[in-house]
Amino acid sequence: MQCRRHCRLLLRSLPNYAVSSHDPSHHADALKAGFAQPPVFHYIARPRQRIPCHTILDAFLISTGIVALAEIGDKTQLLALVLAARFKKPWPIIWGILVATLLNHALAGSAGVWAANMAGPETMRWILGLSFLAMAVWMLIPDRLDADATDTPKAPLGVFGTTVVAFFLAEMADKTQIATIALAARFDTLAGVVLGTTLGMMIANVPAVLLGEIATKKIPANVVHAVAALVFAALGVAVLWGPLPGRMTGS
Repeated sequence: MQCRRHCRLLLRSLPNYAVSSHDPSHHADALKAGFAQPPVFHYIARPRQRIPCHTILDAFLISTGIVALAEIGDKTQLLALVLAARFKKPWPIIWGILVATLLNHALAGSAGVWAANMAGPETMRWILGLSFLAMAVWMLIPDRLDADATDTPKAPLGVFGTTVVAFFLAEMADKTQIATIALAARFDTLAGVVLGTTLGMMIANVPAVLLGEIATKKIPANVVHAVAALVFAALGVAVLWGPLPGRMTGS
């Protein structure tokens, strides 16, 4: 009975991924537990903790909604209008926007995850909280499309390739890219955030490509931006004064 109790104590103190008598650290743990000679254990695999489905769904839905609101009237939506008017081929443009957004937001989300893992919990709380509040203010500033962005070439890469390059570059340091970085740092699921922000971009840009200015003029951009600003502000307040998210606490 005494030996079994010691075995249970030792197993609890060892890493989840493996238990082996060939590891010197395991020898020390065995001696501390009261064994005269370290016992030999077989490989033990314990299941990793899975991210709850509701967490993934929350990240996906919040990312979709906030980016769809932020993209209304954004310079990348204006670029989508320019591309649609110039090339008159909506589907290659839509596929190009999808590919460019997935690539850009995957990089942005990875940067957010890296930042969350490198910074301490309290530091990350302040960085994220202030970033969301800054995004709330930024949402109230109207966006403009640079003259260089509207001067698109005569599609030497084809309509699809030109859209991918133009949209990827236009998205760099854009509101929606910065939002993706912050959301990926906030939530514990990179895939949920990237898929959500990409869907949000498509919700805003596909009607713009298919219907042109008719779709964008029907939507009051000022009201939409005000709603998005309120959402960002709420996220900032929740991060600064609410409980720390799982990623930030390491749980």
